[in-house]
Amino acid sequence: MNNLRNKVQLIGNLGREVEFKELGDGNAIARVTIATKDIYKNAAGERVVDVQWHNLIGWGRVAEIMAVMLRKGREVAVQGKLTHRTFEDKDGQKRNISEVVVSEFIPLN
Repeated sequence: MNNLRNKVQLIGNLGREVEFKELGDGNAIARVTIATKDIYKNAAGERVVDVQWHNLIGWGRVAEIMAVMLRKGREVAVQGKLTHRTFEDKDGQKRNISEVVVSEFIPLN
């Protein structure tokens, strides 16, 4: 059961092109966003489309493959783990961000 402790699986569409960067230490990083949607009817019987945006990050070989295979609008299945971090923006404001660190992905279209 340990491999279920922090596991995220999402299927959605990429919201932008992959940002790929090779770091000075020989490692690579890729960042992209994915949109997932849930469609349901509310109490009044109206159709509701709930879109959620998720930040994805890939490291090393996964990042390199993401940069080659993924394009804006493409549907993809992603598996990884959820992480949270804090950073300071250019205005000195403290920001919190949640990201899915991608371990595997499959382009679906």
